[in-house]
Amino acid sequence: MAGENNSNSANALTLKDSAKILVVDDVDANRFVLRDIIREMGHTPVLAENGVQALKIVDKLHPQLIILDVAMPEMDGHLFCKLMKENVKTRDIPIIFISAFDDPEDVVEGFNLGGEDYITKPFIPEVVKARLRLHLKLYYANQELSETNRLLQRSVNEQLRQLEIEKKNVLYALIRVARENACYDENHMERLSYNCRILAEAMQLSTNYGHLISDSYIETIALAAPLSDLGNVAIPTDILQKKESLLPEELAVIQTHTTVGAKILQDIRNTGDYNDFLQMSIDIAHYHHENWDGSGYPCGKKGEEIPLSAQILSVVSSYCAITETRVYRHSYDIDAAFELMEADAGKKFNPDIFLILRKIRRQLH
Repeated sequence: MAGENNSNSANALTLKDSAKILVVDDVDANRFVLRDIIREMGHTPVLAENGVQALKIVDKLHPQLIILDVAMPEMDGHLFCKLMKENVKTRDIPIIFISAFDDPEDVVEGFNLGGEDYITKPFIPEVVKARLRLHLKLYYANQELSETNRLLQRSVNEQLRQLEIEKKNVLYALIRVARENACYDENHMERLSYNCRILAEAMQLSTNYGHLISDSYIETIALAAPLSDLGNVAIPTDILQKKESLLPEELAVIQTHTTVGAKILQDIRNTGDYNDFLQMSIDIAHYHHENWDGSGYPCGKKGEEIPLSAQILSVVSSYCAITETRVYRHSYDIDAAFELMEADAGKKFNPDIFLILRKIRRQLH
């Protein structure tokens, strides 16, 4: 790594020592005088007779500095400067205008267009050299600052990405605890994630939902689905694992897992971290027990009032629950599961989504 850094530094130093300086002037004498001064400084002069020619040179060579006359045929210096400053690839190249003492309006116009300086005619070599040294120094300082900012931003983005991963790991650890408290099958989380992905992919190909479900949406729901029962971490295990029918007050406690899970996720989001994953996780945790006919909990939402992600999770969660072993019953096979779910289509589930799930039943885990 150290050798690589040293190599990069050496390359940067070489570039500075042999900067390419473009001279754009239709007067031969001016170009040649400036060419000789640039060579004396140890830099590489590149000559152009007008703006059109200069544009082609810039595109190929990307000089570190441009010395530009104003009055030229085909394309004058002001238009050339305007084009340079409008282009994100060339706007940082400093432009020094060539001006006579009797052309103050040209100088002002050049500054307004983004020019950095001007050199007066006739040329005084030491003045020209001083101006060029100054603007090359500023150019390289700006380039180094931009590179530092780019590396810093990349580092910050990587830290944010790592923080996001750590948050998800914490959430998934909590949901594992919730799964164990409820005695779900060991692969319950994986089945929820996989089956939500498969259903969302099928919905993406449908007429009704294709415009609502993107590839990103599919990836997000696969990540968010296992967090649906996050709130079970706050439910007593003796209630979650009870084999007998629940008392009304026990059922009320279990139903709080929707609001508890949503609250945990909302608190994380309130730290300033907003993204699709957290928002979808909140929607799923909060509303996955809402029923299509409005008979669910905790809010009694119905129909399309229920977020689409929660509608998807609702039907998948029911399928997974019926086909998994619970403390109070054995699992059902896939055919029996769909027979049971058929009665809830249009009541508990969105009937259109249930129909799509039934069509892909052989792909489900």
